[in-house]
Amino acid sequence: MRIGAGIALIVAGAIIAFAVRDTSDTLNLTALGIIIMLGGGAGIWLSYRLANRRRRSETAVIDPEVEKQYRTEPPHQVADEPIDVTPTHLRGDDKGLR
Repeated sequence: MRIGAGIALIVAGAIIAFAVRDTSDTLNLTALGIIIMLGGGAGIWLSYRLANRRRRSETAVIDPEVEKQYRTEPPHQVADEPIDVTPTHLRGDDKGLR
């Protein structure tokens, strides 16, 4: 049962439980509708659990030697001199040019 079928069962159960006004000595439509809604909720829960179960046999392990080839370290020094990031119109030097 997929999620759509579970939602359809919930809707059908709600219609039977709350919208149908028929009296019968042998069948309680309110109880029947609630049972159908619970079945739809259980179907949604079950489809969620089956779709999202963990697959423990498919764990990927990276070889440490391969990982070492692709490991990068940041450089120790980025630039030889500090970089001025002040906007040119706010600099105090001549016309903002260097």
